[in-house]
Amino acid sequence: MSSPVGSGQLIFYVNGRKIIENNADPEVMLLPYLRRRLLLTGTKYGCGGGGCGACTVMVSTIHPVSKKILHYSANACLLPVCSLHGAAITTVEGIGSTTTRLHPVQERIAKAHGSQCGFCTPGMVMSMYALVRNHPEPTMDQIYEALGGNLCRCTGYRPIVDGCKTFCNREDCCQLKENGSCATNGVSNHTNGINGVDHASDEDNIRIGLFKEESFIPHDPTQELIFPPELILMENENKVKLTFHGDRMTWISPATLPELLQLKAQYPKAPLVVGNTAVGPEIKFRGVHHPVIICPARILDLHHVTESSEGITVGAACSLTVLKNTLRDAVSRLPEEKTKLFCALLEQLGSLGGPQIRNTASLGGNIVTRSTTSDLNPVLAAGCCVLNLASAGGTRQIPLNESFFRGSETNFLKAEEILVSVQIPFSKKEDYILAFRQAPRRVNALPIVTAGMRVQFESNSDVVRDLWIFYGGVGPTTVCAKATCNALVSKRWNEEMLNEASRLVLDEVSLPPSAPGGMVEYKRALIISFLFKFYLNVQQSLNQMDPSSPDNSVLRSFQSSLARNVQTYQDVPPDQSENDPVGRPIVHQSGIKQATGEAVYCDDMPPVDGELFLACVTSSRAHAKIVSMDFSEALAQPGVADIVTAADVPGTNECTLDDGVVSLLAREEVLCVGQIICVVLADTPSRAKKAAAKVKIVYENLEPVILTIEEAIANNSFFKPQRVMDYGEVDEAFKSADQVHEGEIFIGGQEHFYMETQSMRVVPKGEDREIDVYVSSQDPTGIQDLLGAVLKVPSNRIYCHVKRVGGAFGGKTTKTGYLAAITAVAANKTKRAVRCILDRGDDMLITGGRHPYVGKYKVGFKNDGRVTAVDVSYYSNGGCTSDDSVLVVEVALSTFDSGYKLPNVRCKGTACKTNLPSNSAFRGFGYPQAAFVTETWMSEIAVKCGLPPEKVREINLHRDITTTHFKQEVDARTLIMCWNECLEKSSFQSRRQDIEEFNKSSYWKKKGMAIIPMKFPIGSFAKFFGQAAALVHIYKDGSVLVTHGGVEMGQGVHTKIMQIASHELQIPLANVHLCETSTSTVPNTIVSGGSVGTDVNGMAVKSACQTLMERLEPIKKKNPKGTWKEWVGEAFLQSISLSATGFFRGFGREFSWETNEGDPVHYYVFGVACSEVEIDCLTGDHKNLRTDIVMDVGTSINPAVDIGQIEGAFVQGLGLFTMEELKYSPQGLLYTRGPGQYKIPAVCDAPEQFYVSLLASSPNPHAIYSSKGVGEPALFLGCSVYFAIKDAVAAARKERGMSDLFTLNSPATPEKIRMLCGDRFTDMIPRDVPGTFTPWAANV
Repeated sequence: MSSPVGSGQLIFYVNGRKIIENNADPEVMLLPYLRRRLLLTGTKYGCGGGGCGACTVMVSTIHPVSKKILHYSANACLLPVCSLHGAAITTVEGIGSTTTRLHPVQERIAKAHGSQCGFCTPGMVMSMYALVRNHPEPTMDQIYEALGGNLCRCTGYRPIVDGCKTFCNREDCCQLKENGSCATNGVSNHTNGINGVDHASDEDNIRIGLFKEESFIPHDPTQELIFPPELILMENENKVKLTFHGDRMTWISPATLPELLQLKAQYPKAPLVVGNTAVGPEIKFRGVHHPVIICPARILDLHHVTESSEGITVGAACSLTVLKNTLRDAVSRLPEEKTKLFCALLEQLGSLGGPQIRNTASLGGNIVTRSTTSDLNPVLAAGCCVLNLASAGGTRQIPLNESFFRGSETNFLKAEEILVSVQIPFSKKEDYILAFRQAPRRVNALPIVTAGMRVQFESNSDVVRDLWIFYGGVGPTTVCAKATCNALVSKRWNEEMLNEASRLVLDEVSLPPSAPGGMVEYKRALIISFLFKFYLNVQQSLNQMDPSSPDNSVLRSFQSSLARNVQTYQDVPPDQSENDPVGRPIVHQSGIKQATGEAVYCDDMPPVDGELFLACVTSSRAHAKIVSMDFSEALAQPGVADIVTAADVPGTNECTLDDGVVSLLAREEVLCVGQIICVVLADTPSRAKKAAAKVKIVYENLEPVILTIEEAIANNSFFKPQRVMDYGEVDEAFKSADQVHEGEIFIGGQEHFYMETQSMRVVPKGEDREIDVYVSSQDPTGIQDLLGAVLKVPSNRIYCHVKRVGGAFGGKTTKTGYLAAITAVAANKTKRAVRCILDRGDDMLITGGRHPYVGKYKVGFKNDGRVTAVDVSYYSNGGCTSDDSVLVVEVALSTFDSGYKLPNVRCKGTACKTNLPSNSAFRGFGYPQAAFVTETWMSEIAVKCGLPPEKVREINLHRDITTTHFKQEVDARTLIMCWNECLEKSSFQSRRQDIEEFNKSSYWKKKGMAIIPMKFPIGSFAKFFGQAAALVHIYKDGSVLVTHGGVEMGQGVHTKIMQIASHELQIPLANVHLCETSTSTVPNTIVSGGSVGTDVNGMAVKSACQTLMERLEPIKKKNPKGTWKEWVGEAFLQSISLSATGFFRGFGREFSWETNEGDPVHYYVFGVACSEVEIDCLTGDHKNLRTDIVMDVGTSINPAVDIGQIEGAFVQGLGLFTMEELKYSPQGLLYTRGPGQYKIPAVCDAPEQFYVSLLASSPNPHAIYSSKGVGEPALFLGCSVYFAIKDAVAAARKERGMSDLFTLNSPATPEKIRMLCGDRFTDMIPRDVPGTFTPWAANV
């Protein structure tokens, strides 16, 4: 075939379909192209920056040199469509569907219960699919690596990994190789193999495992999509230069090196883009504009990899994955002494970005950007690599050294030059080179500090001949400690040299106290901690290490054991019907559709004609008066339809809250950075966003600006009412206590980070002011009420529809309502459909999250650890409006006792009013913060009494039937059962002894363990909360449609409701369908939250089904051998209604704050978690080794759903307490506005061994089928990891002669861990005096 005529025709394939674009827009990424142009909505938008993996697709290309077909995962949000010429793209729709056949990857992830809200599932599927295309029987390491670039907020990753590991060669993933069975999930079972459902105990009918592997479709690699033959023919033809012109940008893809050099001379300022992993985020997030972009990805010369006697030369356009594979191959076949530099680079490549980034990012781009966070540049520079440059005027070589990073005239690329290749030399026998990094998360996270170090010695000596030390993360670019290196030449490699080197490098690599990124003292500590690690590693290589030296522990890696996951639960009774699904581990109702990309989320709905897209204009000031707004430039932008302000609201712009009002759109004054002032409407999302940036607002700053809890206290800035609870004789109890202890602890906030950002569509119906609202919300009725007030329209004209929600966790209640109301105002003004899908950055900026808390406590206790009195004050950072802040405080006060009986209590709760975006409901709703404070002083009591923390906790536990501090009775018998079972299952005592022995012999690595109880309330302070309604239709063919008031957001409420309907109607589950939650079918619903979804809606559905069964009963009696369909048909003929409503009045409970008495709790969920960690005292890094959880969830309706909720909540809690940090500027701007800056747990952060048991024989008489709500409680148990870390830190401090009592504010990040493990290096670093400088971030 012939080449494309001209140079502007783009040809690529998507799922085997040929795509020809004659007018490709250089600014369009593959993700919106797939979703909007090709209507392939299975690929999701999660962050837009390549940090979450929701948009993962597989790219297949022909390698320019080897001509081999490559298959690799990539982020569609970063791939310009113009870069795909000659490529084949495979999306989740292209590998299987429910209407054709499922691909084994889709089936196994879904049926292993690895999909909850499902929004991340297509990305997970495609990452795993790309892996099995290359490795049909992958290793466990390859699976973890493949999933390293994908985030999940729901599952805790365990079920995803379990589904994926069914592809493994059994010998690779199994411990019990000799008998062919697998123990990776703790089960040795000949019949069921890797993941069989097995009986663990016949006595209690206990089962292990949640799915049967033998039922899965076999994986046949020969049945995959073939690479399009046409693209092979295209690759073999003469290539031509491609040029694509957009409205603002031109994309040029040269075919040869001379063409490239000519273009670079013509457009010297044009960036070269291969993977778009640097330039793409720069354009998207920083608004940088490039009129011309040059893509050299098709040029053969830039992909060559050659090996010579000096080393390996790698083409600049080679991806980091190609670099990794090249170096790995060299290490496997070359002598060790030649590959020391390669090994150091591989160390960095193992955790640099996710696989999607490594597969597309180029080596040349990584070097030339000179990013301070480059993991490779310090190592390449220390290894004395050489850069081969070319221009139209010729070629030259420059060393990759300190002058390159400084950008010196002679030793940096000239504007017209390009980097052709990189020479990576072989190391020599006398070389010692190592790489170091520390990041907020072990994988897919930019480093805090990174380093490359190399030393050469004089022949047969330990005298330094030459030394190279480079750091990243401590300056604007990679930094060389050149003066330090020069000063150490001719020194002997000993302790004296190390001490001198540490002092010198701290002087040379200096960080100002206000340095960008913060963590200044920690970075200083890492600078010399890495140097110490390098020193010891070299000493070991020189055979100079004393075998008895405590420093040997520095050289040991974290303990690694085979991943093992066990799920234990009570099976259904032996006599239960096979067709009765209640109590069985049924797959999530939408799991398969979510794995195939067929599940429809709000933004997956196709736009209607004339639909507009909304972009928000938000305040850039924390507290200011709006002086003026200029819309002229924004309105002049192409595609802009209108701008909506507060003046356009037909009804109320002020939403009444418990404490004042909140404006939908700011009118005269702004109260925080991120407050919405107006919105821009345009015909595409990108045009709306660009126009929004053109709105000009003039402000006049107002005082005071209050950001922190301390500032709020100083300014008496609080929301009313402040709540107080008193119980017992507190003052007398303090007098009689053996000891009294006082303290203070801080716990930071948390971003919801639901994978689906805030999403809604408002569609005017054209008559009677009716509107359809399609929204991703937990509270459709709340939105209906709000829109009615804002539009001055009765609720019976507003129809809210919620099909499913891509994660919520409390974050899609009030804030979603405000956004929906603004969208409705826009639709009302324009009389057109309007869609609002927030970018991840805007979502995080606008919506708030979990409340930060300060707890100030005074506690009295006996010498045996028994608590006698508690006086505690809680202060939460509520933000600029009250939202749910006062209610969150109320819950905190009523639950702070957690699992403990506290005889005398005084507690006070205050929500602080600050100039931050309002914080809101979040899974746990105040309980995690309050109970965390309690566990803090419990652990400190143990220190004061000289007792193990678990003994103090145990002696204070609620036991039997007792009362709370608000005088409500609580039956805590199952709490003690959970405690004892967790101690036994975790082998707590023997492992505690093992940890003590380990810590005695390991100075720099410490282990810690903690066991934490939990008593979580299910109920409400208000009587009306808990009511629910349902509507059940039986159709003439016997199929059943169920509608109820609960919203499906991943917690499995629809699945459980279908199980309930199946059970009550005595029909197969396949006969039951559940479509959506809609205010037009079930009115006046309550918000889906508080873990009561199944409790209340299940009762309503049960009521409706029982009504229907009563109507059918006479027909069944007359024809007992008839079928369900026959009975239903007969009922129709007899004019018997086959539709019924059901209603549940709720819990009927309330509480009085005047008397501090009431019965707000319907029942309690109990649980206990035991976690073990290992920390690195030199860096602050930690590893989650093992967690055991025992939960009392009553009689589970669906063990798979319940265990999934427990694991997911636990890992989300692990994030809250150990890694997730929201950082604000001193001016109130949120820095952490995406996965690049804000780190939630990844697959590597889940406990390596994860055991979850549902307490057997513990029915709950207060809820449907003796079950319990389970969505929220286990989040708090994530703090068991925090307290295990604190235990390990305490062991380190004790050995160093430091105080046993110390404050570890949450989250327990690497920075805090390192700085608390004091040593001679932390003593060496310069300290900055608070108040003498403005910190980079405010501690809100």
